[in-house]
This record gives sequence, structure tokens and C-alpha cells, in this order.
Amino acid sequence: MNNASTADIKREFTKSILGMTGIAIIIGLIIISVVAVITIPASTFQEWNNPEKWLTYPKTSIPIWVNYFMPEKTPEHKILESQISQSRSDNVFLTSQQFFVNFEFDDFPSDFVYEFETEYSNSYLISLSLLRPDGLEINLITTSLPFSENQSLYKQRIFSTDEMIKKNIIMEPDIFAFDIYNKGVTDIIFSDISENKVLKGEYVFTVNMYGLESQSKIIDSRIILGGKAFGLMGTDELRRDLAVGLLWGTPLALFIGVSVAIGSVVVGLIYGVYSGYKGKKIDEGMMRFNDVIYALPALPFLIILAVTISNSIFLMVGFLMIFSWVGIAKVSRSMSLQIKTKQYVEAAKIMGQTDRNIIFRHIIPQLLPYAFASIAISVPAAITTEAGLSFLGLGDPTFPTWGQILHDAHTYGAAAQGLWWWIIPPGLLIAVTGLAFVFIGNALDAIVNPKLKR
Repeated sequence: MNNASTADIKREFTKSILGMTGIAIIIGLIIISVVAVITIPASTFQEWNNPEKWLTYPKTSIPIWVNYFMPEKTPEHKILESQISQSRSDNVFLTSQQFFVNFEFDDFPSDFVYEFETEYSNSYLISLSLLRPDGLEINLITTSLPFSENQSLYKQRIFSTDEMIKKNIIMEPDIFAFDIYNKGVTDIIFSDISENKVLKGEYVFTVNMYGLESQSKIIDSRIILGGKAFGLMGTDELRRDLAVGLLWGTPLALFIGVSVAIGSVVVGLIYGVYSGYKGKKIDEGMMRFNDVIYALPALPFLIILAVTISNSIFLMVGFLMIFSWVGIAKVSRSMSLQIKTKQYVEAAKIMGQTDRNIIFRHIIPQLLPYAFASIAISVPAAITTEAGLSFLGLGDPTFPTWGQILHDAHTYGAAAQGLWWWIIPPGLLIAVTGLAFVFIGNALDAIVNPKLKR
């Protein structure tokens, strides 16, 4: 291709609304991919199927932005970090932590958990209290840590369902004007005094740890305030943050689609051009082999290969390439049969140029516009095929691809439970990504094939 034809193609492409729309969508997907790779550690998606990674997250919670469209705000699931201060009076060491939360929702939190990891020796006393927006302070629990002669690590979780917390609240029944005996702990401590409705405002959880002769060291400490809304895209049945899976699924989808498309187009282009250029028996033999591959049912073979060999995402890319190049080879062969009769090709033969030089310098460059259009059109096929295999449970479970997310949603009955945030976003992303490449492919095809403009 000469520079003039390249400039013409660029000029024509910029006039295509569909083509430029496709480019804009792909730029957006690339930006999302870069953000995902930079901001989300690789260990996160490697632990996608590790339940311990997601224990602090809620189960099947809606996205937090849904609250903007609901008449009543659903309580958000919050993970509160503390502000730690330490002091000493005589031989008593005090480690104090405060957890602030502005609660402005129309329903009570489901529960709360205080979990901590500390290093201490001797005896330590720990107390947990809550300061409400109305100034009332409620002592939730006071307990001691196990005695330890030497400095040692200790982990513990204090749940709102602890009987001791409920007993401490019931000991002062005159505070609340409603019956608190049949209420949960969070339904009481987050309630207005006069009636059992949510008291909105800022709450402060205070944790004090008292020790003699030795100072404790807080290694990890947080309060998990249970809610029914979490994150930008909600969570699934396994408590996984779906935003993480959708973000990491973007570069994976582009990797699968672009790798398969480029690989299959390059192989099919070279194979078809060489077959058409050589002609005669070589052409006949190569095309019969092409017909054999073309006649194989791709999806059943991909299923068999995934089950018998491996469902690795990298092997899947290779399998998809095997079944994707044959159609491109047929078209490029027919183009090669026309181009090899041109005068400049005959002149190159007379000048003694090798077949390799003629193919790569004079024939294939003429097919590059078709190759680019074929790459753009082949990407959605690769992405949807991978998504289909993953949906059938034959994908690589170690990677959070969009198809794998849909497979998990189907496995846990997300549609029957109305968990739309688990189904619609990955399906929509697959559709939009495929549509973007189809727009680009059709725009290039119309430029390369002037007949399509009519």
C-alpha cells in the first residue's frame, strides 16, 4: 500500500460514524484495562476463587449507586478503619481506637463485627462502646484477653450476636421506650429512643484496651458494619466484589479477542496467499486440507479439547486460532489468484525475485486493508466463543472472565433470585465490546469494498 491509499483510508474512516464510535468504545475499554492492571493487584484475581479473600464482604449485595434511585436508602456494608492513640497512667497502658461512621440510611444494619489482631503479654482488658448521635453512650461489652506470659499474637472477633452484648443492653431497659427484648442488637443501638426507627447521624465505636506493665501492639483492627449494598457493582453469592471481576475481565477479553484475531488472520492470510500463488497441485493439496479443517464442528471439538487436554486460557486461545483461520485463507487465496496475474508481479518474476519476496513484498501488502477489517470482525467471535465455553463451565476458573462470571451466576441461580447486577453487567460488556469491533470492521470493509457503500 502506498501512502496515498493509506491517507485515503484514514480520511474515509474518520467520516464513518460507526467506525469512530467503535474506536471510542475501544479506547474506553483500553483505559479501563490500564486502570485495572495498575490499581488492582495481580494477587486479587489470582485469589478470585479463594473464599478467605472475601470473608469481610457481604453476600449478594446490590451496588451502592442503586440508593440514588430508591425512595428508601438501603444500608451500605462498611469496613471501618480506626484512629489509634496510646497513653500511660502509672503502670496502666491504654490503647484507644475510634471508628467513625455517618449512618444516613432508612434501615438498620444487619450486624457488626469487631475483629482485631494484637501482640501483648500478661493480662489485657478490652471494652467496646458506642457513642450515638443523640449523645447517648452504650457500653456493648467488656472482656479480658487470655493471660500470656510472653509477648504473643492473638486474634479475635466480637460479633453483635454475642449474648453478652445483648445482656448489657437489656440491663438498662428504661433507656428505650419500646420493647427491646425481641429486637436484634443493631435494631436497638441504631434506633431512636422513643420509637424503633433508625436514628441517623454520626456514630463512634470506641475500643479501649487496658494492660499492666506491658504495652500492646495493634497489628490489625477494624469494624465491619453489615449492610445490603456494597461497591460499584455489588457482590455475588461467594461475597466477591463484582467490580474487581468486571475490571479484570476487560483486559482478559481484549487479550483473548485480539490474540485470536491477529493469529488467525496472519496464518490464514499467509496460507491462502501462498496457496493461490503457487497454484496447481500445491494449491489443490493445501485447499483440501483447508476444507477438512473447515468441515470440523468447532464448538464440539473445543469442548472435547477443553475437557481432555486443559481448560487453560492460553491453550484456549491456541484452540480458537486453529478453527479461525480457514475462512480467511479461502478469501485471501481468491485475492491472490487475481493479484499474481498483475504486470508488476510478472515483472518481479522476470527480475528473478524469489517467491518469498514476491508474496511478502508485492501480494500481501495489497491485502492489508482486508486483513485489518478481518481482524476487527474476528475479535467479537473469539470473545463470545470464550464466553460461551466459560458459561458451560469449560473455561479457566482461575481467571475472572466475563463468561466465568456469567457461569457462576447461572450456577447459583442469580436469575431466579433477581440478582440482576450479577448478570446484566458482564453480558452488556460482552455485547458492547463485540459491537465496537463489528463497527470498525464494517467501516473498514465498506472502504475496502466500495460496492458495500451502495
